[in-house]
Amino acid sequence: MPIDKSEKYRLPTREEMLSYNPQRGDFEWSVNSEGLIEMRVQKFKSKTGNSLCKLMKKDPYFTAKFDRVGSIVWKNCDGKKTVSDILKILKKELPNEKNLDQRLFLFIQQLSNLNYIIY
Repeated sequence: MPIDKSEKYRLPTREEMLSYNPQRGDFEWSVNSEGLIEMRVQKFKSKTGNSLCKLMKKDPYFTAKFDRVGSIVWKNCDGKKTVSDILKILKKELPNEKNLDQRLFLFIQQLSNLNYIIY
């Protein structure tokens, strides 16, 4: 069914966002010595891009390095906790950080746009 281009994308309301249960995608990730997340992400989805990397002897992956907020969020995107639960965890672990709710919502939306999480 074709998409009606006259319909604009609607951002979720605060209540909708808080009720989501984000689930990490199947990515290889680890925690570095500073306690921050490092995730390996494939550069290209196409065979052509991967073949080009192979031909040029380049790594077909890059490492996404998360900050403290992103690392806490990623660790808690287990499909069980809601965004509301994650926000409570952030506020407890980073009590002096400002605008955590806005930062969390933007980060969750970015992870979703990149297909790193689903909800």
